[in-house]
Amino acid sequence: MDKLEVTKNVTTLVEEVLQAGSLTAGNLFVLGCSTSEVTGGVIGKHSSKEVGEWIIEAILAVLKPKGIFLAVQGCEHLNRALVVEEEYAEAHELSIVSVVPQLHAGGACSVAAFEQFTHPVEVEHVVAKAGIDIGDTAIGMHVKHVQVPFRPSIKTIGSAHVTALTSRPKYIGGPRAHYA
Repeated sequence: MDKLEVTKNVTTLVEEVLQAGSLTAGNLFVLGCSTSEVTGGVIGKHSSKEVGEWIIEAILAVLKPKGIFLAVQGCEHLNRALVVEEEYAEAHELSIVSVVPQLHAGGACSVAAFEQFTHPVEVEHVVAKAGIDIGDTAIGMHVKHVQVPFRPSIKTIGSAHVTALTSRPKYIGGPRAHYA
């Protein structure tokens, strides 16, 4: 794995999704990631602490200056709980749970987020405006309705397939309704 290539591609991905989703300060961006898939392994079997650190570092370098918060989805062993900053959890009255992610119970990116965030906590559920999924970890449950698939220019990080979601407000009304 080449750190420079991984961080460059992750940075590009995040910037594209932020632009496509029109994220602004205070918004939440969700990450689902399998470092096992990034390194060419099987999801959940070959976690890489180092790759997780690279990915979180790259994402935070983009989001923090913009005032956008990051939520990092854990694996099914933690029921897909997410690492967020305590400030965000408290401001949005999220349900904080008592767990600290581990390499094989939460995943490498969750561990890295827990180490790199200022005041990390785990929460059960979030409703993010957009996010990226590296390795097909299924972030849809954490992106608000209506979800809009976004096709980024970067299709893979290492060996992991990449998808992205943004969202838009629901259209309501009937045939006489007009939308912004």
